Amino acid sequence: MNIKAGLVGLPNVGKSTLFNALTNSSVPAENYPFCTIDPHVAITHVPDTRMDILQRIYNSKKQIPAQVSFVDIAGLVKGAAAGQGLGNQFLGNIREVNLILHVLRCFEDPNIIRDQGAIDPLSDFEIIVSELMLKDLESIQKRQEKILSLLKNQGTSPQEKKDLTDEQELLNNITTAIDKLDAATIRKLVIDAKIETVPLLSAKNFLIIANVSEMDLENPTNNPHVQKLIQSFGSNRVIPVCVKIEAELSALSGQERTEMMDMFGIKKPTLDTIIEKSYQNLGLITFFTCGPQEIHAWPILQKTTIRKAAGEIHSDLERGFICSEIFNVKDVETTPLNKLKELGKIRTEGKDYIVQDGDIVLIKFNV
Repeated sequence: MNIKAGLVGLPNVGKSTLFNALTNSSVPAENYPFCTIDPHVAITHVPDTRMDILQRIYNSKKQIPAQVSFVDIAGLVKGAAAGQGLGNQFLGNIREVNLILHVLRCFEDPNIIRDQGAIDPLSDFEIIVSELMLKDLESIQKRQEKILSLLKNQGTSPQEKKDLTDEQELLNNITTAIDKLDAATIRKLVIDAKIETVPLLSAKNFLIIANVSEMDLENPTNNPHVQKLIQSFGSNRVIPVCVKIEAELSALSGQERTEMMDMFGIKKPTLDTIIEKSYQNLGLITFFTCGPQEIHAWPILQKTTIRKAAGEIHSDLERGFICSEIFNVKDVETTPLNKLKELGKIRTEGKDYIVQDGDIVLIKFNV
C-alpha cells in the first residue's frame, strides 16, 4: 500500500535523527539547515503483540509484521510558498503524504543552531501551517477560475451548476478560514463537505512530535512547551519524545537496550507509540493470514471489503474470490483453535464483508 507519513519541521528540530531511529536508516543528520534535500523514504515494522500470540498458537516459523512508510522531508523556512529555501520541493513532497508528523523542538541547546530566536514550538507550527495555507490559496484561486469558466459554459447541466456553486461556496469558506490562519476550521470544512474539491495541504491529518531533552524524560508533560502544545491540540495528538535517547536506543539490542531503558525509566520505547499512532491516524487496520510457515500481518484501510483485502495478498485472490472463512484474534485468545468451528466462531463471509481489525482470514478462490 502506498500510504505514507511525512516528518515535517523547521531546520534542526531533530527530523532526520527521528527518521533514522524510526527506520534504523542512515540518513545524515548534521547541524546545518537542509541536510535532507531529497525526501528519504523508509519502511518500518508496526509493533503488534498479537503476532506473538498467533505464532505460539500456530507454531509458525516466522512473523511478517505490517509495515508503514515514513518520509523525511527537507526542513522548511518562512517563505517556502514563495519558493524560499527548498520551498516548492518541500510543499510538493508534503502533497504526496497521507499524514503529517510535525516535529517541534521543545528543548534548549545553544550548540544546535536555531535561526528563529527563542524556543517556541507553537510559533514553529504556525510558520509551517501558514506556508501550507499560502500554497493552498494558489490551488483554490486556480480552481475558482475554473469554476467560473464552467458556470458560464452553456453545456454545463443544472446539476453540474449546482455542484459547482456548492464547491464555490466551500472554497470561499475555506479562504475565509485561511485568512484567519484557522487550520482546525479548514479541516472540519473539508471533512464535513458533501462535495469534493482540490486537495489541500493544510487539511491533512497530523500528529505533533514534541522533541524534549533528556532532563524531561521522567515526566515530559511537565515541559512548559509540551503543556502548551497539549492545550492547543489535545493529548491524543501530541507525542512527547526525547529523539536523542530514542535514537541511541534504536542502535542497541538485547541486554544493552534493556539496561539503558531501565536507567532512564523507559517502559516502552516512544518510537513504538509514534509508529502505532501513525498507523492508526493513517486509517489503517490489520488482518492476518496464519499457518505453520508464517504469521503475516496485512495493513488495509478501514472499511475495506474482504474481496479488496484479498487483493493485498495477491491479485488472483481478488479476481477469483469465492468466499472467506473468518474469525478474530480475540476468539483464539479465549478458545482453543480446534474448538472454534464447533462453537460457531468461524464464519463464511462473502465479497462485501467489511474486514475488522484483528480478523484472521482464509480466502477461497478460483481462477
